[in-house]
Parts: sequence; C-alpha cells; structure tokens
Amino acid sequence: MDIQLKRGLLDVCVLAAIKGEASYGYQIIKDMKPYVELSESTLYPILRRLEAQELLTVRSAEHNGRLRKYYHITPQGLSRIRDFKEEWKEMLSIYKFVVKGDNEYEQDGIS
Repeated sequence: MDIQLKRGLLDVCVLAAIKGEASYGYQIIKDMKPYVELSESTLYPILRRLEAQELLTVRSAEHNGRLRKYYHITPQGLSRIRDFKEEWKEMLSIYKFVVKGDNEYEQDGIS
C-alpha cells in the first residue's frame, strides 16, 4: 500500500478510536487491534502530528502513581472523519471500476 495513503488512513483510524471518549495510547492500540495492527512506535508520532494539526488535544493525569496522557478529539478532528467518509465513497467507486469483471470482486462482496 502506498505509504502516504496508509498514513492518512491511520490518522483517521486514530481519530475514530477517540471520537467517543478521551483515551490513552495503550487503549487506542487495544481498540484498534481487531481492525488494524499498530505499534507504539507508529502510534505516538501519529498522535503528535494530529495534535500539531489541532485535530486532537492532550492532557496529562495521574493514574496509579504515573502520569498518563489522554487524547481528546477536537471539532476539527470530527470534521476530518466526516471528510474521510465522503472521500471514501469516491475511493470505493474507483475500486469498483478497477475490479469490474474480476471474479475476486464478486467474492469480496463489496458493493
């Protein structure tokens, strides 16, 4: 997969992981695991980038005697998720065109 495309997809996945409530690194990885494998070394640069883009905010709080960073999505982050959903409709349309007539497309069940 193209690295830039994957980077953009991972950014949106991280935003989606925190859209319901503030979360912390380990929990984000755990929540995403059924869908996407993500290591800490990949997650934390994404979180810093999303914070720099003002798509999320971060606060520190003590938990079991240690400081833990909690990430919260901003209105701009929610807007990025909405934009992604619209962009994805076009991506699916392109995918359908590319695989049109292929047997594997019919087996994928994507419509």
